[in-house]
Amino acid sequence: MKNFSVVLNAVLVAAVAVLFVLFFTNNNKSAKSEEVATESTAQKGDVVYIQIDSLINKYDMFNDLRSELESKATKIQNDLNKKSRAFENDAKNFEEKLNKGLLTRSQAETMQASLMQRQQELQNYTQQKQMEMAEEETVMINTVMDAIKTYVKEYNKSHQFALILTTSATTQVVMEGNPALDITKDILTGLNEEYIKTRNK
Repeated sequence: MKNFSVVLNAVLVAAVAVLFVLFFTNNNKSAKSEEVATESTAQKGDVVYIQIDSLINKYDMFNDLRSELESKATKIQNDLNKKSRAFENDAKNFEEKLNKGLLTRSQAETMQASLMQRQQELQNYTQQKQMEMAEEETVMINTVMDAIKTYVKEYNKSHQFALILTTSATTQVVMEGNPALDITKDILTGLNEEYIKTRNK
């Protein structure tokens, strides 16, 4: 009986932690590459590269979508906290009545069963919200990456680079590169201009 609030607290704290780790660790990874390079002087046929962390972190579409997702995550956290507090209060009231001998065995069993059901429902709700937010994050990332790939493909039709590589804080495809071959700023400028046009519509 006395373990209700302890177990629920552990589950909800872990759930909220996982929920926020999903969204905010990406921010920390992308923040490692803060600077976007100067404009490229790469020529047709060159092998060029994009600093993908910097690009995504400064891409307006990503920042807009991330803000929406963070807002949803905050609402879910607040909702979970509210449900958790209500459950804790009811569990405490139950324990106090039980300890004072204010409940018959039948009443205690009924209330205990009800609390256990609510605990399970809260755990299920938390897991459901975790999965929903993870799915939304995946869709967000796929949307952003699709927009980048589509733009880069179109961009390269006129620039005709031999190869376009990416580098990031976690994946160093380019260990060292000539800054003149870094097309990150060109791509970022074009992406943001294109996104602003569609966003304003």
